[in-house]
Amino acid sequence: MTWEDILQCTGVIAKYLIPTLKVFCFTLLFSIPLGMIVALIKKCPFKPVSWLINLYILVMRGTPLMLQIIIVYYAIPMLQKTGRFTGVDIRSDGYQFTALIVAFALNYAAYFAEIFRGGIESIPKGQYEASAALGMTKSQTFFRVILPQVVKRIVPASANEVITLVKDTSLASTIAYIEIYRKSKELMVTYSNLIPLFIAGVFYFVMNAVLTMLFSAVEKKLDYYK
Repeated sequence: MTWEDILQCTGVIAKYLIPTLKVFCFTLLFSIPLGMIVALIKKCPFKPVSWLINLYILVMRGTPLMLQIIIVYYAIPMLQKTGRFTGVDIRSDGYQFTALIVAFALNYAAYFAEIFRGGIESIPKGQYEASAALGMTKSQTFFRVILPQVVKRIVPASANEVITLVKDTSLASTIAYIEIYRKSKELMVTYSNLIPLFIAGVFYFVMNAVLTMLFSAVEKKLDYYK
C-alpha cells in the first residue's frame, strides 16, 4: 500500500468512529445504573431473588459476549415465527443497534454489579451504625455516606471494564454492524493488505490512551488524603 492508500484508509475508518462510540456510550449509559440496581438487589434477604441475580451474573460472566449478542439478535426473529413480536421490524438498522446495546448492557451490568457489590461491602459496618445513631435514614446513609466512598474505591476496577469495553465494541461486527473493526476488515480484503487492521488498532489504542489519562486524573482528584 502507498502512503496515499494508507491516508485514504485512515479517513474511511475514521468515518465509522461514530458508530463505535455510540455502542460504547450507550452501553455505559445503561449498564452502570443497571449494575448498581443488580448489586443492591443481590443483597436482598429474600433468597430466591438473590439466587436469580447470582444466576444472571454467572451466565453473563460465564458465556462469551459474542454468543450473547447472537442470542439477543436472533431472539425476536425466532419468537416472530411463533406469532409474537410481529410488529418489530428486524430488518431495520434500529433493531440491529438496539439488539447490540441490550446484549452489551446486560453483559457489562453483571461485571459492574460485582464491582459495586465489592465496593459497598468494603465499607465498615460501623459507618452504618454511626449514621443510624445520627438519625439518618437508610437512603440518606447510602447516598450521603456510603456511595461517595464506594465511588472512590471502585474507580480502578471500573476503569479496567471501561477500557475493555472499547475493545469489545469490535464484537458488534458479529451481526454485521459496521464500525471501525468491520470496516477495516473490508478494506483489508479490498487492498489485500493487513495495514487497515493496524490502522483500526491505532484508533483503539488512542481511545484507550485517552480513557487511561482521564481515569488517572479522576483517581488523583479522589485521592484527597494525599
